[in-house]
Amino acid sequence: MSTATSPEWSLIGEAATLRERAVQPVTVGRQRIALTYHEGQFGAISATCNHVGGPLCDGHLDGGYVVCPWHYWKFHARTGEGEPGFESDRVPSWPVKVEDGLVYVDLNNGSRRHKHPHAPHRLARPVERAPGPIRVLGLSTTAMTADHPRTSTSDALLETALAHAAACGQETQLIRLRDLNFRACEGFYSKSARACTWPCSITQLDPEDGLEPVYEALVHWADVYLIATPIRWGAASSLYYKMVERMNCIQNQETLTNRHLLKNKAAGFIITGGQDNVQAVAGQLLGFFAELGVQFPQFPYIAHSRGWSAEDMENNVRAVMKSEALHAASRSLVERACEMANLMIHGQLPDHSHVRGGRKAHGAAAEE
Repeated sequence: MSTATSPEWSLIGEAATLRERAVQPVTVGRQRIALTYHEGQFGAISATCNHVGGPLCDGHLDGGYVVCPWHYWKFHARTGEGEPGFESDRVPSWPVKVEDGLVYVDLNNGSRRHKHPHAPHRLARPVERAPGPIRVLGLSTTAMTADHPRTSTSDALLETALAHAAACGQETQLIRLRDLNFRACEGFYSKSARACTWPCSITQLDPEDGLEPVYEALVHWADVYLIATPIRWGAASSLYYKMVERMNCIQNQETLTNRHLLKNKAAGFIITGGQDNVQAVAGQLLGFFAELGVQFPQFPYIAHSRGWSAEDMENNVRAVMKSEALHAASRSLVERACEMANLMIHGQLPDHSHVRGGRKAHGAAAEE
């Protein structure tokens, strides 16, 4: 508590009415307060969370702690101290009294806010490209039963593309979303635009968040993204959508702070499936990554489908695996994407005179 001064009691309202809600917003003068009622006692703490300014007054009680609705930080309902383990973090609190059935708060004798210094998350560092060759990230979005793997045609073509990029002297990295344990987007953006943060609030709060290496690769490491997806009921895979929903934290930096996290990035897409709807899937991928500021080479995707009625999946797999045209198209796709990235980063196209083949099947869809 600060040095005591003469109390200045301000009337809030009738106790009988105010005790009906465990946490509620109150404004006294210019001060916004989260008024609490727990185990027969009123408390008054700041309405603003220490984390990123979330509205504690709209939170709920967990035991004796107010839980911020944005990211679930907790502060004691009467003292404002952080939950056990975070006691050095606290929000202001003020004395409260009840007289003749009325509730008063003393704004002259409140405690001070204290934000314990927290080291910035490693993803929050400035985005600076390190010197070196073009870096190609392969992102597989195919779901798979871990103990019973099967052939994935989109994975197979992605592996062909990455092997070709490595043979051309590029750095490569393959991330399979199915190998990562990451939470679905928890809708912080739906509570407030400012509640969706960079780095992602989930990543900040959960040191085991499996999407961190994806953020690291997309923002800080890769120059080229090759994203492979199967067609599932006319759409990209469920893992793809689970990932891109979490990428809202990248997109909102553009709209909130005019901060461009993805600079000089190029993307290409590999789409395969036993049913049609290639262009609709490609349209979603292109639209989403275009909104993030990513650029595309000519003919930015390759695709294969034997049509809506081709239910004999074993033949679909066989066709893709044996198709030299499709594997050549994969090699050509990564070349074009690397050329686009090189043009943006260095202002010139690389010399590929030593590379032979891989350019004939360069259209958006390759056929046998």
